[in-house]
Amino acid sequence: MEKGARQVVIINRKKKGGHGHHGGSWKVAFADFMTAMMAFFLLMWVLETTTKDQQKAIAGYFTDPGSRYVIGPGGSNPTVIQMNPAPSPNPSTDDAPVQVDPTMTPSLAAAEEAIRRQELEQLEDLRQQLLDEMARIDSALNVLKDQILIDFTALGLRIQIVDSEGRPMFDVGSTHLKSYSADVLRVLGGILNKVPNKISVTGHTDSTPYSAGAAYGNWELSSDRANSARRALQVGGYPEEKVATVQGMGAVAPLKADDPAAPINRRIAIIVLKKAVADALATGDGGVPSSDILGNPDQVLPQLDP
Repeated sequence: MEKGARQVVIINRKKKGGHGHHGGSWKVAFADFMTAMMAFFLLMWVLETTTKDQQKAIAGYFTDPGSRYVIGPGGSNPTVIQMNPAPSPNPSTDDAPVQVDPTMTPSLAAAEEAIRRQELEQLEDLRQQLLDEMARIDSALNVLKDQILIDFTALGLRIQIVDSEGRPMFDVGSTHLKSYSADVLRVLGGILNKVPNKISVTGHTDSTPYSAGAAYGNWELSSDRANSARRALQVGGYPEEKVATVQGMGAVAPLKADDPAAPINRRIAIIVLKKAVADALATGDGGVPSSDILGNPDQVLPQLDP
């Protein structure tokens, strides 16, 4: 190269591109998707934990916030916060406000409702386990399946073992359990212990009186039979500390009121108590009717509240 000649330098640059999929646009789309899913699950939770009237209040606010639903200072809606719609000029049955404890926030009310439903579902599962056990040919419960009555009361799940003609639970006028009755109670003890609820055990007799002047009568007999049933449950694995009450009612609450001397009136009633009832019994709360605690057969509720 001649001295003083201009030197030419050539630089090869590789063109980058064609890799758009490494950009960040997918993150935006994914974030939108996750937001939509969160909104969906929030909607499902609201539908599950609120009542019809509460749902109506929420829907009414978003549909027409300036009409039926009064807007407060700063744009707040006190009726929605209380989960109650404001009264309309022409209230109907559907528009009637729901009575809500003013000290209870919506979130607390929803939590208590969820706990209540969970307990009812547990009791319903227990009822099904008992029915399945009764259907097993080799089970002790199958022997007395026609004498075992299961239903729901205001206090919880009730299991009643009743006498039938020729097949009593106890020896006549005695607190001694027949062998098949003791077997049933022992099996029940193991099954009932699967739930945390406490139980109430109540004894009932028919109206046949003891001889005049006897120091021992149906009140004493029903109480002692209830205690015999408790001991058999304990042998079957039911812990003593989960027994809330053991009581006798004599002949004052017959299942067959038009025939107080009928064998079916002689029975042992075991109630798997709702927690609120057991707590009331433990604290001496007078808000629980004693007739219910003792197994009033008229206090019957559906299996699960809607």
